[in-house]
Amino acid sequence: MEFRSFKKSWGAEIQADGSVLFRLWAPGQQQITLRLADGDHLMSASDDGWYQRQLGGIQPGATYNFVLPDGTVVPDPAARAQQSGVNGPSVVVDPRHYAWQHTDWRGHAWQETVVYELHIGTFTPEGTFEAAITRLPYLQALGITMIEVLPVSQFGGNRGWGYDGVLLYAPHSAYGSPDDFKAFVDAAHGHGLSVVLDIVLNHFGPEGNYLPLLAPDFFHKERMTPWGAGIAYDVDAARRYIVEAPLYWLQEYHLDGLRFDAIDQIEDTSSKHALIEIAERIRREITDRPIHLTTEDSRNVTFLHPRDKQGHAPLFTGEWNDDFHNAIHVFATGETHAYYQDFADVPEKQIARILTEGFAYQGEISPQSGQRRGVPSAAQPPVAFVDFIQNHDQVGNRAQGDRLITLAGADRTKVLLATLLLSPHIPLLFMGEEYGETNPFLFFTDFHGDLAKAVREGRAREFTGHAGHDDSVPDPNAAETFTRSKLDWSKLESEKGKAWLALTQQLLALRQRHIVPLLATAGGHGGKVLKTAKGFIAVSWQFPQGELSLALNISKQAQPLPTMAGKTLFAWPQENDVLPQHAIVVRLAQGEKA
Repeated sequence: MEFRSFKKSWGAEIQADGSVLFRLWAPGQQQITLRLADGDHLMSASDDGWYQRQLGGIQPGATYNFVLPDGTVVPDPAARAQQSGVNGPSVVVDPRHYAWQHTDWRGHAWQETVVYELHIGTFTPEGTFEAAITRLPYLQALGITMIEVLPVSQFGGNRGWGYDGVLLYAPHSAYGSPDDFKAFVDAAHGHGLSVVLDIVLNHFGPEGNYLPLLAPDFFHKERMTPWGAGIAYDVDAARRYIVEAPLYWLQEYHLDGLRFDAIDQIEDTSSKHALIEIAERIRREITDRPIHLTTEDSRNVTFLHPRDKQGHAPLFTGEWNDDFHNAIHVFATGETHAYYQDFADVPEKQIARILTEGFAYQGEISPQSGQRRGVPSAAQPPVAFVDFIQNHDQVGNRAQGDRLITLAGADRTKVLLATLLLSPHIPLLFMGEEYGETNPFLFFTDFHGDLAKAVREGRAREFTGHAGHDDSVPDPNAAETFTRSKLDWSKLESEKGKAWLALTQQLLALRQRHIVPLLATAGGHGGKVLKTAKGFIAVSWQFPQGELSLALNISKQAQPLPTMAGKTLFAWPQENDVLPQHAIVVRLAQGEKA
């Protein structure tokens, strides 16, 4: 793998002669001053709002700020690193400093993917990139092929999920340095693990975002998102900042892909949508290894995930399938509040449709919104959908951060875990799920003053009328809320933890041995619903190499199996022609005429 540092339009860039070029877009400002340890330096202005200054004799590690005419001191919005926090000095970084060890890494094919979603701050007691490296052999032995890291762009405070990032190009300093993150990715590759990063291109967080002050034209004030004014993707300088960020992370950090957060909130009126431009540039500029790009989009669209005649994805590889989670959640818990009301009516039929066709909503009217949602998705291959029975969002956006095992019980959760891992969709595990973690994953922040008060009060109001809500919504800003959300690795030593882990390893081994070989040539329209009843689902998928069938029961009433071809691949708790409560059977018939 060839290393190439990415030349950003914004920020500090070390030039071929060793000098450093500082660039900032700040239209409307009368003057910008670059502040270094040796003093202040006026920056040259151009007619289109760009300021720049090139200086020699600056060493990597030097700190700098930009100073506005009124004396306000701000960090570099495109800094590669911060000394500490979002409000302090930025740091000049030499992107070629880190010596990569595993330069022969070429990644995994998409059909091999098993995603493990983790949050750096709560994955280990230390909450750092360096500490996370020590757990990589464990993930390799488990059978994971891809680590998906929650956003790491610098955000306000030390504690947070990462979705309130404000300095899009700088790894969060509380987790470690840029070289520390590179070491984590490098070590993962050494253990045969791909690494993808969750990236947020739809908004900036509430603390440390100086772009409205520097460049008001970066935003369209008349176009609002749930987090404030929409980004002006049709303004050249803003578009460069946004479009270059994914390429930067992929090239400088040797990442294997990206997950794009809430892209339905990226509204772009340009002739070519920013997301299309991003995907096309990535496919054109990175050709030395597979790059996997997934989207989160409540619209249930397929136009971003086409396949060519060879089955390759020329734009985005897959879509986070919230329909699967939401239907499974209603099926398992009976909760029908908020967005779960869309799945309140016969969730069994919706799950069967999701498993065989992709989305539950393919143009039907959503009871929650009253609007039509989705498009037909049966033509998509099963690997176009990333499924999960829980993730950071769906756990953390509960008042008490309850995991599914707490809500549905261990036996029911085991059946659903097996369904997730043995279906032909791409599965995602949320950290700790593999050993039956019961610690909550709560919403936590590290804000202060009026902002902390607003977040605390807003969080409490959010859950009025929600299931599981009471008057004791944890304070997001309390350090205890963060520490309670850390994984309890000691559970791995318990009998329950060992049994859960053994089951997960068994399922993942079966997946790689028997199901992954079916997926490389899997096309659309291969799914079939065999039977649904209250608490019972049976489906099958036809592949060029054979037929896969799955039946599960979580009802109190035993259900007879419909005809399912082939030999039993997996049965829990045991194989039987009648499925009792909390049971699953998966069968595989090999051969083209199966």
